[in-house]
Amino acid sequence: MAFDYGKYIRPGKLPHIWCPGCSYGIVFKSLLRAVDAQGLDPDDIALVSGIGCASRLPGYVDFNTLHTTHGRALAFATGLKMAKPDKHVLVVSGDGDATAIGGNHFIHACRRNIDITLLVFNNFIYGMTGGQYSPSTQPGRFASTMPYGNVDFAFDIPALATGAGATFVARGTAYHAAALDKLIVDAMRHRGFSVVDIVNACPTTYGRRNKFKSPTDMLLWMKDAFVPAAAYAKLSPDEAAGKFPMGVLHRVDGKPEFCEAYYGMVERLKS
Repeated sequence: MAFDYGKYIRPGKLPHIWCPGCSYGIVFKSLLRAVDAQGLDPDDIALVSGIGCASRLPGYVDFNTLHTTHGRALAFATGLKMAKPDKHVLVVSGDGDATAIGGNHFIHACRRNIDITLLVFNNFIYGMTGGQYSPSTQPGRFASTMPYGNVDFAFDIPALATGAGATFVARGTAYHAAALDKLIVDAMRHRGFSVVDIVNACPTTYGRRNKFKSPTDMLLWMKDAFVPAAAYAKLSPDEAAGKFPMGVLHRVDGKPEFCEAYYGMVERLKS
């Protein structure tokens, strides 16, 4: 029996605005399957976004949703989680939205370990606003603001999240959709700040500039370049060149969660 995606989608909101070949639709469906697998009531979910291609996703789903300002999705989500700690709060954010203008909110959300799940839709570019390079654009890759090749080093988003204190950090890709379903489920069930770096294809502003002949070529690159973390750890330096680990990359259970610590302090002050 086919999965009924329609039960989670607001009437009249489709078709979506994403470009042909964009893999955001794949990740969108993965998120809905992850929610369904947990049997969650849509009214118990809050989905927050900032600005960018990924930010349109909350408009399509029949959850509690917020479409906020550029880079501030985690700030809004933090306030929401503090006011409604019983809700499952998710944030969808692009690589630029999350780690450039929103970078300060990103590291402090990791640091305070608030129980929010952040899904970073990482397509290595500012896809919506003209193809400018982002903090995750790899050296040598081309963008509208790096027409001769990027000379900056890129953020390793999972490493950044781990270093800043996130207690669940994972990486998936749009190609490995079935595995991504499970990563999102695990991230949502984790008690603490969870980050899933999701590698996506942007054929319009990234692929064309970087000699990918088609969206399919971008997905096949993901298939070849991303390796399960356990297998990646066994690769020699030469074998690991051009490869990236995926799966759960860092997990700490039992670290105090921010809302619990905050409201615990309030109760102690009352007594």
